[in-house]
Amino acid sequence: MTEPPAAKPPAAKPPAAKPTVALRATAAGTAVSLLLILAIVFGSRRLKDFDSALLPYACATVFLAFGVAYRYTVWISSPGARRLFGQGWRSLFSAANFRRAPTALPRMAATYLGFQKFLGARSHARWAAHQLIFWGCLLAAAITFPLTWGWFTFTSSTGSGPGYEMRLWGVKLLGFDSLNNIGWLMFHGLDIAAVLVIPGASYFLWRRMKDRGAITGQRFAYDLVPLILLIVISVTGLLLTFSSILLHGGGYEFLALLHMVSVVLTLIYIPFGKFFHIVQRPAAIGMQLFKYTARQDEQIFHCRRCGQPVDTAPYVENLRGTMRDLDLGFDAWAEYCPRCKRVLRGAAYLAHVKKGYK
Repeated sequence: MTEPPAAKPPAAKPPAAKPTVALRATAAGTAVSLLLILAIVFGSRRLKDFDSALLPYACATVFLAFGVAYRYTVWISSPGARRLFGQGWRSLFSAANFRRAPTALPRMAATYLGFQKFLGARSHARWAAHQLIFWGCLLAAAITFPLTWGWFTFTSSTGSGPGYEMRLWGVKLLGFDSLNNIGWLMFHGLDIAAVLVIPGASYFLWRRMKDRGAITGQRFAYDLVPLILLIVISVTGLLLTFSSILLHGGGYEFLALLHMVSVVLTLIYIPFGKFFHIVQRPAAIGMQLFKYTARQDEQIFHCRRCGQPVDTAPYVENLRGTMRDLDLGFDAWAEYCPRCKRVLRGAAYLAHVKKGYK
C-alpha cells in the first residue's frame, strides 16, 4: 500500500497591516467631533439652553474639531514632527526639568504664545499687528464658542428690567446691570474683538499688497483669503451693532446672514489653511523647553569645522535622528554651522563639478 501524502504545514498568516495615516487621522477626527457633540448636548443641559438659531455655527465647530484632529494626526505622523512632538511632551512632563527651572514653562507660555516676542525681532509693526489679531480672535473665541454650544446663557433676572444673569452650564456665575459699564462690556465684547482685529488684519493685507518680499511668495487662497475673512467677520459684526442701535434693525437680516456665512467659512478653513499654525504653535513650547533645559546644563554643540556654537547637543542629535529616519544620508551635516555648510558645499562643487574653475 502506498503511504498517504504528507500533510502540508499550515500557511503562515500574513502580518496584520498597520492602519494608514489617513485611517488613523479619520478615526481621531471622528472621535474628537463625537466628543464635542456630546459636550454640546450635556453642556447645554440636553439642548435646553441651546439656541437653534446658532445651529450653523455649532455644525461648523464640529467640522472644525474633526479637521483639526485629522490634520494634527497627519502632521505628527511625519518622522520630523513625531520626533519633535515626543521630545516636547517629555520635556513638558519631566520632573527633573521642573525642579531645575520651575518658572520656565509659564514664562515661555507667556512670551512665546501670549506676547510672541520672537516676532518683535523681525518687525515691531508686524508684532503689534499680530498681537491685535491674536488677542482679538482669542476674545472672540472665548465669547462665541461657549455661547454657540449653549454653555453660556444670558437671561433677564427681572423680566422687563435691565438686570441680567450670566450662567455657565445652568449655574449662575454673576448678575449685572445691562446699563452700567460691566453690562456694556458684556454685550459688546465681540465689538471690542472686532476693533482689535480690523487694524491688525488690514496691516497684513496692506503689507501683502506692497511688500515685494511678501508678494513674490504669497498665494491668494493661503495668504490673502484668511485676512479678508477676518476683516469681513469683524466689519459685519460691527455693522450688526450699528444696525440694531442706530438703524432700528434696518438690514439686520442680510448682515446676520453675511456674518454667519463668513464665520462658518472661516471655521471650515482653519484646519486646512494658514490658520492651522494656531493649533501647531502650543506644541512648540515643549520643544523650546527641551532646548532651554539643555542650555541650562551647558550642553552646547559646537561646529566640527570652526568651533562656533550650533545649538544644544540634544537638539542636534534629535535632528540627526530625524534625518536617519528619513534615510536622507547626510545627517552628519547637522554637526556644522550654516556658514561652514556653505563653504563645504562650495568646495565640493569646485572639486567635483567645476574642476579647474578659478
